[in-house]
Amino acid sequence: MRPSGRTTDTLRPVSIEIDVTKHAEGSCLIRCGDTHVLCTASLEERVPPFLRNSGLGWVTAEYGMLPRATTTRNSREAARGKQTGRTQEIQRLIGRSLRTGVDRVAMGERQITIDCDVIQADGGTRCASITGGWVALRLAVNRLMKAGDIKTDPLTSNIAAVSCGIYAGQPVLDLDYLEDSEAGVDGNFVMTGDGRLVEVQMSAEGSTFSREQMDALMRLAESGVADLVAAQNAAVA
Repeated sequence: MRPSGRTTDTLRPVSIEIDVTKHAEGSCLIRCGDTHVLCTASLEERVPPFLRNSGLGWVTAEYGMLPRATTTRNSREAARGKQTGRTQEIQRLIGRSLRTGVDRVAMGERQITIDCDVIQADGGTRCASITGGWVALRLAVNRLMKAGDIKTDPLTSNIAAVSCGIYAGQPVLDLDYLEDSEAGVDGNFVMTGDGRLVEVQMSAEGSTFSREQMDALMRLAESGVADLVAAQNAAVA
């Protein structure tokens, strides 16, 4: 039995509330169990210097955790003067994952920045950030299209992510913190709306794992991402 009482193939309860901030071009609050992330999309009519006059748009991301997102207070990274390696790795993952589902030519020379701020953490914050980040991006693009600033929808696919791992010897879907901290194998699966892989992060943390176990985790991820994509589409509908 999992600590939460869920079956091995069950996601935590997922909710996505849109338009939660006044000024951002797109925003949502995604809740995956007790992991809550505020995702906002900010539009700028310019691109980084390396893309000027290229005709290509750009999607990037920033990620952070509020000081009391966890059981003990962590000081703000801004107060320490630099981001941790973990923060940099996660926000790069979010950015490149979301860019996979974007036609940057159709987007035109403009940049959308996705800010993911973890309000409360209980495992899977990067996966929730990617899933919610796509919703914020979708809403910002909808605004561009409604205004007539772009003619062709630049979003080619949903992008969503879920964690899977080996806990107590069993492949399980969507690990919470208790499971994640004790998992023998931990992985994050980023996928498109039609089930294609974008990125897989897997590591053996307590024991090695077999090809059969990897295949079982893949099947769980496919099922979980399909449910998350349905939640994304329901939110933006």
